[in-house]
Amino acid sequence: MKVAIITDQHFGARKNSKLFHDYFLKFYNDVFFPTLEQYGITTVVDMGDTFDSRKGIDFSALAWAKTNYYDRLQEMGVKVHTIVGNHTTYYKNTNDVNSVDLLLREYENVEVYSEATEVKLGNLKTLFIPWINAENQDKTFKLIESSVCKVAMGHLELHGFRVNKQIVMDHGHPSELYSEFTKVFSGHYHTRSDNGRVYYLGNPYEMFWSDVGDRRGFTIFDTETLEHTHVDNPHRMFYNIYYEDTPHQTFDTREYANKIVRIIVRKKTDLKNFEKFVDKLYASNVAELKIVENFQIQENEEFEAFESEDTLSILNRYVEEAEINLDKSVVQKLLSEVYQEACEMV
Repeated sequence: MKVAIITDQHFGARKNSKLFHDYFLKFYNDVFFPTLEQYGITTVVDMGDTFDSRKGIDFSALAWAKTNYYDRLQEMGVKVHTIVGNHTTYYKNTNDVNSVDLLLREYENVEVYSEATEVKLGNLKTLFIPWINAENQDKTFKLIESSVCKVAMGHLELHGFRVNKQIVMDHGHPSELYSEFTKVFSGHYHTRSDNGRVYYLGNPYEMFWSDVGDRRGFTIFDTETLEHTHVDNPHRMFYNIYYEDTPHQTFDTREYANKIVRIIVRKKTDLKNFEKFVDKLYASNVAELKIVENFQIQENEEFEAFESEDTLSILNRYVEEAEINLDKSVVQKLLSEVYQEACEMV
């Protein structure tokens, strides 16, 4: 039996942005639903954060989710197992009040899990683990320890896995809690990473600048072989363009319509050519355009940023090499938190 696993869909994200939801819909129309039909998949596991806001949802976002996702799954006869994530539970210390339970009761094909539960997927007994909090932690850990399931699926916050390409989580529960399972699949972190047993599957689409160039999509899991396969989403939202006196006449701008674009200027000796380059991008109907001019480290500072390094790596190394009378690990942690917040604001 093949099962589709999807996570962190964040319906209503970016203040229910129409731009982003049109982009989300391309994934569902072009990738997700055609793949379900291609493989005859009739079971979907949603591993949490189906909706974006813990505190409420815009009515139009709810209508969008029902029309473009839940109604279609119901019409196809697809069973949906929905695990509560931290974005879909109202309180931080309990899962009792959660959006997926309250908003989706009309769908008989949708089952919501607010407590850790063992469920059969085909012939495979699987442990579903919703967001772990103060109220359910002891009970959840006992079930994890006593369970004979080979596979677990949940919305877990584990130490040592990538939150995104730049940041590795430095707190959370130890992955050793799950050492008796053959495979553990989790949502919560939006980028794919694994340690050979625990697999963070990543969310379906780019949502922030920190996602640029990162592979996204969903996963097909075979309950007989325990093998899983990623199905990539080819559609992107964020683009970096590196400008090096690039001729505007030959630059193809067609793929940037309704996209968020950042021009990173590496070489600009002809201002008129640059202005025409920018004008051509605007004419292609980009949704948003930012220009980043190269900055220079002061000449008396011997610090070199390498092309292969991402922004956070550069910042961390700069702090490490700096002569400062501060706890460098604290400074690096603060920079990481500020950088992550900045990525999610733009």
